[in-house]
Amino acid sequence: MNTTRRTFLKTAALAGAAAALPGCVSTPVRKGVPKDGLFPAAPNFHTTPGASVMISGGTITKDGKLTVAVSAAHRLQYGPRKKILLVLHASEPSRRDADEKKLAALFADDNYAVESLHHWEGAAALRKIAEAEAFFLSGGETFLLLRTLYESGQLDILRERVLAGVPYNGSSAGSNVAGINIGCTNDFPVVDVPTRSALGVWPTVVNPHHPRANDTDYGARVNKIKIYCRLNPGETVLGIGNGAVARLNAGRITIEHGPAFYYHGGEHRELKEGPVPELTALVSAKA
Repeated sequence: MNTTRRTFLKTAALAGAAAALPGCVSTPVRKGVPKDGLFPAAPNFHTTPGASVMISGGTITKDGKLTVAVSAAHRLQYGPRKKILLVLHASEPSRRDADEKKLAALFADDNYAVESLHHWEGAAALRKIAEAEAFFLSGGETFLLLRTLYESGQLDILRERVLAGVPYNGSSAGSNVAGINIGCTNDFPVVDVPTRSALGVWPTVVNPHHPRANDTDYGARVNKIKIYCRLNPGETVLGIGNGAVARLNAGRITIEHGPAFYYHGGEHRELKEGPVPELTALVSAKA
């Protein structure tokens, strides 16, 4: 079959356009790409002997009230502190007033007073964080929460306050950002973030809303996290179920209420309630 000049030029143009696309064979290999194809995250765990961090898997309420286990964990975490600063950045801005009202009612049952950071901006918001005696970071959109913490300049001062001993409590998205990076969130990336690196006051990646071992979607979740661990062999993942609570306090990590699941390398198992030596070892290695 004869090739006309028009056909030749059209073919050449298409080939040139294809060659310019990322990932095509003719695209030069980027310098610094590891031979194994893995891109490990930079170390991002920060702790002090006084740091106290609690995380939950989400769905911390039942019949319109905090669950018994979560209420007990709050008393343990907050101690005598009764005024809590809510960080609701994971909620869409139009919903934050309503979310504050809902959380205020839930916390009031246990005699806590709350106020939400979203009423302040700029330097005033940073002062509120600097003066807070306890934090609660709610669930919602993880990427929106992380992006807002970076854009507002609040991430660093929030970390400083936690390392200074101000109790941190996070649920779902609030648990995700406590970890070393955003690696196993269940959320869509609804907004761009400058980096996956998070607060790093909890020594693992966190996967909230983790199914129980007898749930139908348990196997699929396990498989996805195992893939993540193979591609990020230096990281540990804590899967934590709805209503479950884990706590870092005085350099020791405990599961206050399950279910919770440990992933590292090829290892995967359910954790019992009580001390978790494998996770405490991560804290000790940094301390």
